[in-house]
Amino acid sequence: MSARTMSVHAFDDDALGVLDATGVAARIASGEITAREAVEAAITRAEAMAPLAAVETADFERALRSADSPPPGPFAGVPTFVKDNVDVAGLPTGQGSAAFTPRPARADSPVVTQLRSAGLVPLGKSRLPEFGFSPACEYADREPVHNPWHPGFSPGASSGGAAALVASGVVPIAHGNDGGGSIRIPAAACGLVGLKPTRGRTVPDPTDRAMPVRLVTQGVLTRSVRDAARYYATAEAHRRNPSLPPVRLVAGPNPTRLRIGVILDSVGGRRSDDETRAAVTATADLLSELGHHVEDAPLPVGSQFAHDFGMYWGFLAFAISTGGKRMLAPDFDRSRTDALTRGLDALYRRNVGRTPGVLYRLRRTAHTYARTFADFDVIVSPVLGHTIPEIGYLSPTQPFDELFEKLTNYAAFTPANNAAGGPAISLPLHTAASGLPLGVHFSAAHGDERTLLELAFELEQARPFARIDER
Repeated sequence: MSARTMSVHAFDDDALGVLDATGVAARIASGEITAREAVEAAITRAEAMAPLAAVETADFERALRSADSPPPGPFAGVPTFVKDNVDVAGLPTGQGSAAFTPRPARADSPVVTQLRSAGLVPLGKSRLPEFGFSPACEYADREPVHNPWHPGFSPGASSGGAAALVASGVVPIAHGNDGGGSIRIPAAACGLVGLKPTRGRTVPDPTDRAMPVRLVTQGVLTRSVRDAARYYATAEAHRRNPSLPPVRLVAGPNPTRLRIGVILDSVGGRRSDDETRAAVTATADLLSELGHHVEDAPLPVGSQFAHDFGMYWGFLAFAISTGGKRMLAPDFDRSRTDALTRGLDALYRRNVGRTPGVLYRLRRTAHTYARTFADFDVIVSPVLGHTIPEIGYLSPTQPFDELFEKLTNYAAFTPANNAAGGPAISLPLHTAASGLPLGVHFSAAHGDERTLLELAFELEQARPFARIDER
């Protein structure tokens, strides 16, 4: 059965309608609807979309109370969800793992404070794979998160729960974070806009600061470019990083024509599949038609990057496995982690002596990346090595070596931006033969989210994004 006939969504003629977050906020501000009505509609939609298994913890009663006096901001009263790897006061932070018993957080993470500064009202926590290590929201012993475009397929990850909730219409905007593609991959899988900001652009979670290489940045997933632009302008108003050029509010395209580089294959010569290559090539042709200068570009990372990133991935699993009782909960039991976490831990332990070289080269990635953008304003590439797989293909129950090979081939393009710290955005410009979305990836120099958003506006106007409610 095709994805076209299998898509599910919650869009309805209620307070949220088919509007994006900016549209819902405008309805609330004008008095056409109340914030409580918007939150009530989102709760009803969340309950209808329960089979997607995208919600980890519901906090509906508190959301309704908050909606009666929503925080001020451009999105005042707009409902959202927070990914279950940052703290929301009073709610457990489970990290997608069955290896410990999560305790209610004592206070909001600074990330949530920044979200609330936009006026957003959290309805609870969205699901992620264990510790965010996998690009698919699948588990050893629990229901996976399903893609609303076709529930038999993955919604991507690790912000897969957030993506499923936004794509299905439960909320128009949701928190995500990105340590190797975890905003951009689910955006590509679910037909959304997913911008990973420059390292340091948004407020970090305390756990982000502790890492020897700071891969993770905080952000949102949206259905429109204007929502992404408005959120990051609002986040900047909450706390601007003086070491980065300001983004400010981007309201549309820029007439300046850009130097755009094109990459089709990933590090190590891994060839992307034919549909993915065709989507990137068609995007490059469109950019050329729009007057941009387009040519082939070199990879913005060195030849050892894939190996080094894999080792660092293992280091993160090792850190959790050895420090889980202190970092997470006294009852943490690493034998209860899934096979991916255990396999990554074992991979690192076999290669622990290589740690200094791995860290040195990953930190140097920023310099290689910066040299590439001396010649290009933007680089366009695949988001993923191949089209979205069916649920089960990336299951953590399979042998680690087999799974690790699949993961490195699939999530082959996005990690470079995390190691280098540069911004990147996934845009839902194409549709695969399966009927599922097929995103395209755009990267820019450090601090240049503005160029990415301006180009995103131009492409959204030139090729309007497919809508799930019109399938």
